[in-house]
Order: sequence, then structure tokens, then C-alpha cells
Amino acid sequence: MRRQRRTKVVATLGPASSSRDVIARLFAAGADVFRINMSHTTHQRMRELVETIRSLEAECNRPIGILVDLQGPKLRLGGFKNDAATIDGGQDFVLDTDPAPGDATRVNLPHPEIFAAVKPGDALLIDDGKLRLTVTQAEPQRIVTRVVVGGKISSRKGVSLPHTVVPVAALASKDLADLEAALEAGIDWVALSFIQRPEDIAEAKKITRGRAAVMAKIEKPQAVARLNDILDLADALMVARGDLGVEMPLEKVPGVQKEMTRACRRAGKPVIVATQMLESMITSPVPTRAEVSDVATAIFDGADAVMLSAESASGQYPIEAVATMNRIAEEVENETLYPPALHVLHTEPQATGADAIAAAARQVAETLDLAAIVCWTFSGATALRVSRERPKPPIVAISPMLAAGRKLSLVWGVHCVIAEDARDQDDMVERACQTAFRDRFAKAGQRVIIVAGVPLGTPGATNMIRVAFVGDQSAAEV
Repeated sequence: MRRQRRTKVVATLGPASSSRDVIARLFAAGADVFRINMSHTTHQRMRELVETIRSLEAECNRPIGILVDLQGPKLRLGGFKNDAATIDGGQDFVLDTDPAPGDATRVNLPHPEIFAAVKPGDALLIDDGKLRLTVTQAEPQRIVTRVVVGGKISSRKGVSLPHTVVPVAALASKDLADLEAALEAGIDWVALSFIQRPEDIAEAKKITRGRAAVMAKIEKPQAVARLNDILDLADALMVARGDLGVEMPLEKVPGVQKEMTRACRRAGKPVIVATQMLESMITSPVPTRAEVSDVATAIFDGADAVMLSAESASGQYPIEAVATMNRIAEEVENETLYPPALHVLHTEPQATGADAIAAAARQVAETLDLAAIVCWTFSGATALRVSRERPKPPIVAISPMLAAGRKLSLVWGVHCVIAEDARDQDDMVERACQTAFRDRFAKAGQRVIIVAGVPLGTPGATNMIRVAFVGDQSAAEV
């Protein structure tokens, strides 16, 4: 199942893609990681999906990543008489702590943390930004707003505050329960929704304790403002463009996407570009030209992965959507402009031995036109550092840890093979060459470069480079 591209594809599972047959077809079409959205999935269904993916993984003998996406804290209005009302632009509208049903003048807001944080001039967005209010008075139990954009306002609609840091935990009670269930099921990545500050990542990491990697979904302006601090703690980022486009001007989102992609490239951490990438394929077997360009832009920028949401979860053409994403990535990466585009964004290695070795491996491999870079990696860190360099030759990661291989399924350019650790350096060289030959990354007579850490099996000890010839069954070091 060798992919003919470096960029990874994340497919969300849902009503249209829950059976084993469809999940297998999604994987064959190009899905590298499967996303389970806990906003719409019970614990039992999540466990069934994990078991199905693990069964497919064993059958295909390829590591498959599983990303569980937590719902995050939801701020919602209270109820209205007749379930809805209409508010007009220019009128005053009050949000208060009175639990009585609302009307066209007021409604209950059951979130004391908002009353404690909001101030005059702050914006309140209702129902994904369809209605916009501006705070004129802020009192402990009453917020008076002026309606900027009015319309129908309904019970339990979501509330967003793009200019306000609301002191709410990133993990609500539902999220804590979902996270524990997901960790027990053995998932690989967990995505945190609606985070505002780095402390939100630290809270999740105290719970995961290394059992899963933690991804920060950037979907609020407050998180964008503290992007570097969040990235220091997170294992990866997701550009959640849907909610970002609600909470900040739409025209700013492309710039934020590029900023996040470059920040992750510098840090050597994966980044996913998500939301509405092939939206029209929910109901159409082909995408629009604009959607193809959108996906291509993310790939040209060097994103580790591009993601499908409703397209694969509830759309009419989930297999076609994944196959389309796969074809776009293959085509873009074959463009003559692709390597120069990656090189423009290249950053200098950090002042660590592992980064220096990874940078040297890329330079040697490209100078000698080697067939592949083979990384022996225990934790996955060596492959991550080599991927950060975006080398021209393919990256083959060999690891004795299945968990590491599953996490690396999200990382740009990494083809991971699970195998017993090398007995010694000779065994390491020979089996690296055999693997590159078997998986068709190198032909007999070509050379590969091998990156590893000595002593073998020591996490984070990347300190060695070897160049070797590839034979039919064995390798002779040069």
C-alpha cells in the first residue's frame, strides 16, 4: 500500500462511512488517517470503529492512524417561546440569567463565565455568525447588546465571542469522558476543540500521559494570538477554517492558514488543513475548480495532511472524495513548481544533534541522488525531524513500536514499516536496504542513506548516518 504522494489524507467517518467495507475502500482510495468526531459519536460506536480500523490495519499490514476529535466547550443560548424569535438590526437585545423563555427582547444565557469576562465593545456571534451583536452594557447578571445583523434567533444556538477570552475549561465533562474512552480504545491522536491558551493543551497532556498525541485545533482568534505558545506544547495543529471563518473576517483566514503551516514547518510538527476542502462533493461526484485550487494551495505550502469532513462522513460520494484528494496531491507533487515551493519555506535546523543529522541526511541524499532516506526510529522523533526537511527522496521509517508508526501516518512523506529492532549496526543496514527494495523505494544497485541512533533502541538519540548499496536480498555498506 505504498502511496504515490507525500501529503497525507485524513477522512472523517460517519453515517456514510461506518461499515468495514466502506472503511476498507476509503483506505484503498487513499485515506491514511481516520477521524472520529465525538460530537456525533457514542463511546460504543467509537470503540466499534476503532476495532474495525485495527482489523483492517492487521489485514493490510500497514499502520493506520486514528484521530479522535473532541467536541470542546459549547456555549449556547437558552430557550425561546415557540422555540424562536426575530430580532432586527439596530434594536437592543438583552442576555441575562433569568431562566424564563426568551422573546424578541431578551433570552437566558446559562454561562456565568461569559458575564464575568465580557465588556462593552465586545462582539457576540450567534448561530455560526449568522447574527451579530455588540455589547453596550455588561453587568454581573445582564448583558445589553445592540443588534448589528439580525434575523431569526432560535433556542440553544451557539454563541461565539471572538474578542473575549472566556475562562472556560477546554475539556468539558463530556470531553473528559470521551477522552478517557478514546484512550482506553487505543487511539493515536486526540484533537482539542475551541482552545484559547496553552494551558488548555497542558490540561489534556496531564490526562493523556503519552498514551496519545495531542493536536490543537486553531479555530478562535484568541488561539491565533498565542499560536507559538500553543505550538510549544501541542504535538500538532489543525487549521480549523470553518470556525475561524466565523470568528474572524473570512479574508484573514488564508493568511492564518499559511502562518500556521510555516510555524509547524519550523517546529517540525504536523499540520492539518481542514474544513470545506471538497465541500461540493457532499452532493456531487466531482469538486469545483476552486476547491481543487484550495487543496492544491495547502499542498504547495507543505501541509502534512489535508482533511475531509462531511464529504466522507455523511456525503453521497465518500470514496470519490478521498480518491479525488489523492489525485490532487499526486498531481501537485509531480509539478515542477512543487520542490521549489517547499524549498522557499525551508528553515534552518535547530541547534540539536538530531536536527543537524536530519539536515545532513537530506543534503547528502539530494547531492548523491540517493533512492531513499531510511530512518530507524523508536519513538518516531527521527522520522519527524527528517520530514521537517521536506527532502526530495522518499522517507522510509522502520520502527519496532506500532504506536509510533500509527502516529507517523499523519506526517508528511513518511512511509512507516513495523519491524523488530535491529540487533546491531550490520543488521540495521542490511534490513534497511531490504525494506527499501521490498517496498519499491529502491532498485538493486541504487543507494540509500540510513539515519539512526546509537545505541539502538534509545529514543531521541539520532546521531548516525550511513550510506549503503541496495542488493536483491542484502546490502553492502559503502
